[in-house]
Amino acid sequence: MKPYLAAAIQMTSKPDLSENLIQAEEWIELAQRRGCKLIALPENFAYMGDEAEKAKLAPEIARRAEEFLRKMAQRFQAYVLGGGYPVPTENNKVFNTASLIGPDGRELARYQKVHLFDVNLPDGNTYRESNTVMPGQDIQSCYVEELGTLGLSVCYDVRFPELYRTLASQGADVLAIPAAFTAFTGKDHWQVLVQARAIENTCYAIAPAQVGRHYQRRQTHGHAAIVDPWGVILADAGGEKPGLAIAEIDPARLQQVRRQMPSLQHRRLSAL
Repeated sequence: MKPYLAAAIQMTSKPDLSENLIQAEEWIELAQRRGCKLIALPENFAYMGDEAEKAKLAPEIARRAEEFLRKMAQRFQAYVLGGGYPVPTENNKVFNTASLIGPDGRELARYQKVHLFDVNLPDGNTYRESNTVMPGQDIQSCYVEELGTLGLSVCYDVRFPELYRTLASQGADVLAIPAAFTAFTGKDHWQVLVQARAIENTCYAIAPAQVGRHYQRRQTHGHAAIVDPWGVILADAGGEKPGLAIAEIDPARLQQVRRQMPSLQHRRLSAL
């Protein structure tokens, strides 16, 4: 691959599918105008609302989100990652799905979120993603000549380093970490976790994010970012409002870091 620009989009999605897709299209168009070849949307880009209601609306959300991603990739001749949207499955549940679409509109990779966010936070908020979501079973990476090898993940996955070590074992150059990180946990953990995943696997990390207040008490941290293999934050969209983090993915930098710090060659324990 040659050097290319990537964009991590930061959104404030609401319980309004049509409005969210309009917002996403505006950011995708801006990223394309700035020369980005890979454009990544955050988790819940198409719909950010009550989990039970999202599961109920999943057939429509999935249909329109997938049509939207194909249309955007073809229209702007870019690789577009839809960072997380509900796809119906058995038992009236959904898969939290990330999909990578190529410029010809074909789906190149599909990942179903493995680790589900079932947490009681000290701020009083309780999350039970498993009430409506089925965990995925497969780890997913994808080689694209223009982009290198992308390893896919979604949000809470970032706390499980063994997933990313497996992606590195599969040859990942770039780790995609689309997220809707809570404001409470994000202030302490988001940046350091994304940097850690990049550093320990000597990969770029592209982390689009949700930001702000979405509905009722749901508030997210923001700080969509792109991090280089040394852990340097190349771009950060901030924590206040929607925006873009844009940076270059440079294969020469990737190889330089891997020569300087050949930790992947020194592994003594196997990945999953």
